[in-house]
Amino acid sequence: MTDTLRWGILGTGRIAQSFAAALAHSRTGRLVAVASRGTAHGGAFGDARRVTGYQALLDAPDIDAVYIATPHPAHAEWAIKAARAGKHVLCEKPIGMNAAEAAAIIDAARRHGVFLMEAFMYRAHPQTAKLVELLRAGEIGEIRMIQASFGYAKPFDAEARQYAQALGGGGILDVGCYPVSFARLVAGVAAGQDFADPVKVTAAGHLGATGVDEWTAATLAFPGGLIAEVSTAVGVALENVARIFGTTGRIDIASPWFCSGREGGHSTITIHRPGEVPREIAVETPDWLYAIEADAVSQYLADGQATAPAPSWADTLGNMRALDAWRDAIGLVYDCEKPGARGLTLAGERLTRPARSAMPMLSLPDVPQPASQIALGTVGVTTHRDACVLFDAFFEAGGTTFDTAAHYGAGRSDRLLGDWMRDRGVRGQVVVIGKGAHSPNCFPEAVTSQLHESLERLKTDRIDVYFLHRDNPDVPVGEFVDVLDEHVRAGRIRIFGGSNWTTERIDAANAYAAAHGRAAFRALSNQFSLAEMIVPVWPGCLGAGDAASIAWLRHTGTALFAWSAQARGFFTPRADDPRLQDKLLVDSFFNAANFGRRARAGELAARKGTTMAAIALAYTLAQDFTLLPLIGPVTLDELRTSLTVLDTRLTPAEAEWLRDG
Repeated sequence: MTDTLRWGILGTGRIAQSFAAALAHSRTGRLVAVASRGTAHGGAFGDARRVTGYQALLDAPDIDAVYIATPHPAHAEWAIKAARAGKHVLCEKPIGMNAAEAAAIIDAARRHGVFLMEAFMYRAHPQTAKLVELLRAGEIGEIRMIQASFGYAKPFDAEARQYAQALGGGGILDVGCYPVSFARLVAGVAAGQDFADPVKVTAAGHLGATGVDEWTAATLAFPGGLIAEVSTAVGVALENVARIFGTTGRIDIASPWFCSGREGGHSTITIHRPGEVPREIAVETPDWLYAIEADAVSQYLADGQATAPAPSWADTLGNMRALDAWRDAIGLVYDCEKPGARGLTLAGERLTRPARSAMPMLSLPDVPQPASQIALGTVGVTTHRDACVLFDAFFEAGGTTFDTAAHYGAGRSDRLLGDWMRDRGVRGQVVVIGKGAHSPNCFPEAVTSQLHESLERLKTDRIDVYFLHRDNPDVPVGEFVDVLDEHVRAGRIRIFGGSNWTTERIDAANAYAAAHGRAAFRALSNQFSLAEMIVPVWPGCLGAGDAASIAWLRHTGTALFAWSAQARGFFTPRADDPRLQDKLLVDSFFNAANFGRRARAGELAARKGTTMAAIALAYTLAQDFTLLPLIGPVTLDELRTSLTVLDTRLTPAEAEWLRDG
C-alpha cells in the first residue's frame, strides 16, 4: 500500500456519492475535490473542494488519482485527459463504449506512465478471491457451465441514463458487463489462467423505442467446451445471482456483485454436492465495498495495473471485446459509434499532426501533400470505431499515407477510410493509395468502374497513388496505360503504378507511354521485407527482394510501395509458437536463410534496446532506393509496436549484415 492517495472525483451522480462516502473508510485514500460539468454541485461530498469543470480538477496539483463517474460516453475523453495530466485513473465500468475506446485509454495510461483500473468493485472484494481459491482447489471438480445475471426494472424514461442512446443506455454496458466479467474470470480459472476470452458469442435481445437493449441474454463459448449463460436488463428485474457447475457439484453465489454489502458485512458462497448437505463458506469483512476498490488502486499503484482477480488491462480489453460481440449479435450500435457522429478525437480534440515528428516524410511526384514513408494498411480494420482510434493514432504520430483497395472487404476499407477522412476533415493532409482491377476482373474496363466506386466510397474526387492490383498479361499493356492516362488527365488519380507486376511489364508499359504521349507508371507495389518471400503469399503475388528487382528500382527511380513489409509477423514472437496455424506465414517465409536473418534481427534488437519487428521495419527504411513500407496493424498496441521503428535507425553496414550476415 502507498501513503495516502489524494483523490478527485469527476461527476456527482449516485455512484460518485457512493465512492466518496466509502473513501472516508478507506485505509489509503482521502477525497480532496469533486468536479461537476457546470456550477451546480449536487450530492453529499463532505468537506471536499467543489470544482467547476473536469479539466480544472485534472489541473489541480493536489490530486493524485481520479475516479471517473461520468456517463459512459464521456469515460474515454476524461480517462485519456487524466492520463495526460499525470493522474492515476479508476474508471467506472464500462471503461469505454467499446473495445477500441478501451484500447485508446489503456494506450494513454501506458504512454503517460499512470495507473489505470476499470472499476469492477466485486473483483477486488475478498469474496471473489475466496471463490477463485475454492475453484482452483477443485471443490466442484472440472468447471463445465456458468450462469450469471444482473438486471433491474426501471420504468421507461427516454431521457434517463438507462434508456438514452446518447448516454450509452441499455443493460449490456450498464450491468451486463458484470456477468461477462464474472464468466471470463471463472473460465480463466478453469484454464489455469487469470481470465479467458470466449471464442464465440451468440445472443438474443430486445431493443426498445430508444434503440438500446432493454433485456437480453447471451451464450459465451470458451475453449475446452465451457459454456456461460449471461443475462442483463434495465427493464426486467432479474435474479442477480451467479452459479458455477462442475463435474462433482455446483457453487452458488447469492450476492456476486455487491458481495457483503456496500458498508461491509457478511456474505456466503454455497457449495452443493450430490448426496451432501450444502456447505456455506462465510466471507466477513468490515470494509466498505468501494473502499476496498480504492485501496486496491494503492496496492497495485507501483505496477501501473492490477492483477487477478482485480482486472488487469488485458482483462479489461478482453471484457470489452466480449461486450462488443454481444452487442453485435443483437444489432446494437450507438449513435456516437456511427460515421458522421464524431468530428473530434476520443479526447474531444481536433485531430492534428505534431509540429515535429520522427516520422520520415517523402515528396512523391505530382502529389502535393507530403507522404509519410510508412504507410498504414487498412485491410484488417473492420469497424468504424476501430478505424477512428487506429487512424487517429497513426496521424497523430505523423503518418499521412494510407493504403486501401476496392478489393479489401468488398469496399469496406475504402468506406472506413473515407468516413474517417470526412469526419476528421483531413483529406487535404493525407496521401491515399488505392487499387483496382484485382483478378479475376483485371481488365481495362474494370479500372474505370472500380475507380469510380472507390472514389464514391472514399468520399473524394481523387486518389493520389493508384495501383492496378494485379496484372493480366493477356491484355496488351497499352490498353491499361490508355485508361490510366485518361483518369490522370481527368484529375481522378495523380500517379499510378502496378501491384504484383513484373519490372519487364512496367518497362513495356512505359515504352508505350513514351511513344504515345501518355502518363507513365511511377510506382511498383510488390512484396519486400528483410525476410524474402519463398512462395507467393497469394496466387499471382510477386516479390521485389531479388537482386535484379533492386537494381531496376535503383536504375529507374521507381518508388516501391512494399506490402507485407513486416513479413506477416515473422519477426514477432508468434513465429516461435509451435502451435502456429498461419500456413501462409510458414509456407512463405519459413526457411533457413530467413531464420538466420531473424536471429540477426534479434541480436541487433537486443543491442539497440528494441524489438525484432522494429529492426525488420527499420531495414526497409534503410534501403538506398525510394521505398515506402506498408504496415498492417489491426490494434492500437500493434501500431505502437510498429512505430517504435521511429526511434530506430540502421546504418548501411547494419542493413547489409542483417541481410547477408
